[in-house]
Amino acid sequence: SKQAKFAYKDEYEKFKLYLTIILILISFTCRFLLNSRVTDAAFNFLLVWYYCTLTIRESILINNGSRIKGWWVFHHYVSTFLSGVMLTWPDGLMYQKFRNQFLSFSMYQSFVQFLQYYYQSGCLYRLRALGERHTMDLTVEGFQSWMWRGLTFLLPFLFFGHFWQLFNALTLFNLARDPQCKEWQVSRGPWRGWMGGQAQVQPSPYSSGRCLCAAFPSSSSSSAISSPP
Repeated sequence: SKQAKFAYKDEYEKFKLYLTIILILISFTCRFLLNSRVTDAAFNFLLVWYYCTLTIRESILINNGSRIKGWWVFHHYVSTFLSGVMLTWPDGLMYQKFRNQFLSFSMYQSFVQFLQYYYQSGCLYRLRALGERHTMDLTVEGFQSWMWRGLTFLLPFLFFGHFWQLFNALTLFNLARDPQCKEWQVSRGPWRGWMGGQAQVQPSPYSSGRCLCAAFPSSSSSSAISSPP
């Protein structure tokens, strides 16, 4: 029934709100009060569970008539995967270099999501009352066309968050280029390529001056990889 569908949508909205508040508190605790890989893992596991649950609930909401864009659901699949990468990232020098930046970003992101929920829900309520929005429309962690009415103040927060994400990407790129980086979560690995049937030698950041030699014979589709003693 329509009432049951609307109740499920309302429950979805409350789920996002409650988890957003919990994520703010846990990320603050990990950032300023506790410096433990165990608590960090618990936080990242919560992120994995949160995004997994969102994708499942959004699939149900789409079947119920909510107009959720495909890219939005895909974005949550990507978030699930990246949270899993953070969960499996072992404690070490590279992790510690990125840890505080990631937790600070998580706090800010959750804060912006809280602002978005609070103001979008009010805006959607008014628009639905005027008959200008569908009853199954949802709040989102982004900016859509209907938000131009009274919600443009969110744009600076969103733009700052996007630039922070770019800064995170640049930080991870620099960490991947660090000779001490060994974790697969950020490492780039040695490049190997085709050199006209000859072996191409590239220095490996993992072997303290040793190198990997990738031989690609022009008469064979197989490759031999060896490491000098």
